[in-house]
Amino acid sequence: MILEIIWNVGPELIEGWKTPNKYGLLFVSGLIIGYFVIKRMFKVEGYPEDKLDKLLMYMVIATIVGARLGHVFFYDWDEYKHDLLSIFKVWEGGLASHGAAIAILIALWFYSKKVSQKPMLWILDRVAAPITVAGCFIRLGNLMNSEIVGKETTSRFGFKFIREYYMNGNQLAQNMNLSSPNEAYAALVSDPRYADLLAQVPVKHPTQLYEAITYAIIFSILMWMFWKTNAKEKSGLIFGVFMIGLWGMRFLIEFIKEGQTARDSEYLINTGQMLSIPLFLIGVFLVLRGLRKVKA
Repeated sequence: MILEIIWNVGPELIEGWKTPNKYGLLFVSGLIIGYFVIKRMFKVEGYPEDKLDKLLMYMVIATIVGARLGHVFFYDWDEYKHDLLSIFKVWEGGLASHGAAIAILIALWFYSKKVSQKPMLWILDRVAAPITVAGCFIRLGNLMNSEIVGKETTSRFGFKFIREYYMNGNQLAQNMNLSSPNEAYAALVSDPRYADLLAQVPVKHPTQLYEAITYAIIFSILMWMFWKTNAKEKSGLIFGVFMIGLWGMRFLIEFIKEGQTARDSEYLINTGQMLSIPLFLIGVFLVLRGLRKVKA
């Protein structure tokens, strides 16, 4: 017997309004929490607050621009190349964490040279935990949007993503002779007359939730390393653990996640996994480098 969870959460904060939405609220919440985490770190270490404000600007711009361009070029270039102006329509969705990671590394390199006058690894060791908590909130936002779902499963922890399966809510409402998409989605869950339509929705892994939980665990580990050990004195060690944990788990979770590009079904590993491998290896290098310095 499958004890699946029927997921019928809509993305809107206010019914009938596309914006503001739950994804945006969670995205901003993650950035705010991350800001206060790193602010406390910098305060303890006597780092100037005005430089922290500049770091926030670098991080926010790099995250949004990098995530958008990553989605465009890594996952959906065949569509965007015919309409380049649509690249700027960020509000329509389409962000990739791999693109954000690359852009953040570039932005922090400039920040370390132009603003902080600190080694880049010093900055990276301190932004690792805030980035992880922001990633956790972003994945919860993906859950609110019923996007980036997993493959079908017989697990009792599987989700029936109603809105992902019946994406055309207006057509669904019309077929059910109801007045609005939200009314139609609600009727699927509560009205026995539509049990057949509900039964058609497959049970899938909630991979957004898996990743969010994973990021929360990694965040806890990084915070413990920073506050309870001397890891922050070993340049690159905290950031290396972050890279291994985040991209290693991302690689594993991708095995049960639906591919996001047409080519993903053609290869043994998908696009997300291909992009995760070099980032994971950078983490291994940094951890080994940090441990060798400790041994010396």
